[in-house]
Amino acid sequence: MLQTSFDMALVRLWPDGDRTIKGLRAGMIASAPEVFRRYGITSPLLVAHVMAQVSHECGAGRAIVENLNYTARRMMQVWPSRFPTLASAQAFAGNPRALANKVYNGRMGNRPGSDDGWNFRGRGAVQTTGRDGYRRLAEMTGLDVLDDPDLVNDPAHFLACGVADFLACGCLPFARADDLTGVTRRLNGGTIGLRARADWLKRWKAALAEAPQGDVAAVPPPDAPASMPQATSFRTLLSKCLAVLVAAFRRS
Repeated sequence: MLQTSFDMALVRLWPDGDRTIKGLRAGMIASAPEVFRRYGITSPLLVAHVMAQVSHECGAGRAIVENLNYTARRMMQVWPSRFPTLASAQAFAGNPRALANKVYNGRMGNRPGSDDGWNFRGRGAVQTTGRDGYRRLAEMTGLDVLDDPDLVNDPAHFLACGVADFLACGCLPFARADDLTGVTRRLNGGTIGLRARADWLKRWKAALAEAPQGDVAAVPPPDAPASMPQATSFRTLLSKCLAVLVAAFRRS
């Protein structure tokens, strides 16, 4: 029942989830039973908290890689100590790779003078950032994301990486207590976007609570031929579409 509710909630709440990564939702649906079992996400409350954070961090599947294409003035606002003047920021404007290495190298496990800042920029379900963050994911998932960071955005691994990061940040006890602020502080390091995260949590709780109903055939129009097939319910049609998507993903 929880799996079916998750499938339907994801399709409803992430209508553009496949826009950036083809087959993302099908990959998440296919991997969800094993991912949730492996990491102990065993109740609608925990699924709602995980997916509220994931939905906010990756824009419901639309923002799966950190956008570092900043203007000089925006850099001064985000990193005032690194770019105290317009001139100091100008050289990095419109140069995401150089900017990533400038602001991220020398911290989060990234090596000074390397391409680590760029290679390990924010990606995935919860925008994992930094060599240390990717190393932690490698240890928890068994995926070689240090050599291939883009694995974080593979549809087959997207949900697992997000849930693993959620646990690694220490969010689970706060999720069990239904403490959104506590979860957000552990994952985000602050409370940035708390209102939006609260809205996502509310929407996920509601969607997961709506258990699938039994098939109820619609009554055909009075003038319809007796042999005319009755229309299936929307939920039945949606379930069939999901099954096709998951089957196609598993064959790919």
